[in-house]
Amino acid sequence: MNRRYITTAIDYPNAAPHMGHVLEKVLADVIARWFRLRGDDVRFQIGTDEHGIKIQRTAEKEGMTPRELVDRNVLLFTDLYERLNISHDKFVRTSDEKEHYPTVTELWKRLEKSGALEKRSYTGFYCSGCERFMGKRDLVEGKCPNHQVEPEEVTEENWFLKMSEYTKDLGDLLTKEWDKEQYRIVPSFREKETLSLIEQGLEDVSFSRSVSSLQWGIPVPNDSDQVMYVWCDALTNYISGLGFLTDHEEREWWDDAKVTHVIGKDIARFHALIWPLMLKKADIRIPDELLIHGFLTSEGEKMSKSLGNVVVPDDVLKKFDGNPDPLRFYLSHEVPVGRDGDFSWERFTKLYDSILRNKLGNLLNRVLVLLKKEDCELIISDSDPLSSEIVNHWDSYLNQMDSFEVSTSITNHPVALVEDGNLRMDEKKPWTLSGEEKIEVLSAIAEMLRHISLMLLPIVPDTAYRISRQLNVPYAKEMLSKDFVITQEMKEWGGCKDWTKIGEPEILFAPLE
Repeated sequence: MNRRYITTAIDYPNAAPHMGHVLEKVLADVIARWFRLRGDDVRFQIGTDEHGIKIQRTAEKEGMTPRELVDRNVLLFTDLYERLNISHDKFVRTSDEKEHYPTVTELWKRLEKSGALEKRSYTGFYCSGCERFMGKRDLVEGKCPNHQVEPEEVTEENWFLKMSEYTKDLGDLLTKEWDKEQYRIVPSFREKETLSLIEQGLEDVSFSRSVSSLQWGIPVPNDSDQVMYVWCDALTNYISGLGFLTDHEEREWWDDAKVTHVIGKDIARFHALIWPLMLKKADIRIPDELLIHGFLTSEGEKMSKSLGNVVVPDDVLKKFDGNPDPLRFYLSHEVPVGRDGDFSWERFTKLYDSILRNKLGNLLNRVLVLLKKEDCELIISDSDPLSSEIVNHWDSYLNQMDSFEVSTSITNHPVALVEDGNLRMDEKKPWTLSGEEKIEVLSAIAEMLRHISLMLLPIVPDTAYRISRQLNVPYAKEMLSKDFVITQEMKEWGGCKDWTKIGEPEILFAPLE
């Protein structure tokens, strides 16, 4: 059995979660669910990044302490992810002094001992929105490109991670082995973007802030005037959640697992450069791969409160009576991994009505109603043309899901099979047939739906379960368990030998009001 450790970026809870958070968590959840279904042993971790100047300033504006602010806002994230059916195994909070602080503190000590850290005075441009110092080359017309504001000029004495000394090593990490390790970046064009940063020359990065400007953070060991900056605090969550550098380590999930970080393109440079350098200098192996997703726009434009086009996750869920599957399907179907995607209410509604409600839901209902009238046992013929085609579908689906080509796999396989099922209904017209011929036609489409539900299981788990429950397949009740595995027999045509009769038809997707 393979072991997989999948993480996402941890969310900044200075405000309620937005659609960018949803995009990342759904993508990571689909991947985690897929590897479980494949038979891998999976640990899936998410969390919140709770320190920093934005939290401190937001709390001051709202007349509360930073602790009160994060305790309130973190609940907004955990509640949303529960309603989105995110199947994480661990939720890390960086304000957790018992679980997170010990690993971070010990890592800092290792970095200082290795000579990777140096304390010195510095004057630079600080963007509070990005929570980082920026060089002039990072600015566009003197402004932060992400927040469109001029950074503050700050002079402080801080600790620095000496990135500039390791420019060549980090370049080797992305192009060839550095001490027998290499970081894979998916998709590959994101790797080229990171290499271009290295070619420009790396600058040392600020690793702490003075307590005169930031009090809400983890104290620097043996330096009471300094608080740790985001890098050592936030990035370390990936190993603090495993108890690293403590007496309760779960090292098997790092040392003996394939480690995948799922992150947005805006923080790719930090994960591709700062994080592996921190690990190497602390004598900890680097992760295996970065899976980098793009941004989500709204009707073709960047989501902005000033433009009034911000999509609120709760509004989407309310539109579908709390069912997360339409949103999960839309994001997985419409946003190719690594590329930017667009949220369009018009496109969403069309996709829901066309694919989910009419083509999938209607096909299931028509087949089950006709079979119910026959009150018969299923007849799944080995000579059906799909008996060989379904093998090809599964082989390609597996390869695409393993390669994180989620959008392509959905279109080419479960959606394509739904199209084929509807076409077969129209061509065969089973309502005009009788006897064994009618039952064979309907049984074949029911078998297609069985395979469709398995392929949809990592994407829209509740929908896949409800399809299988209506079909009355014997394993339906087990499908939502984290221990459920899609066996080789299940992937074969007629592979569910003890499935003989269908269940009760129900409406899979209701019409939108």
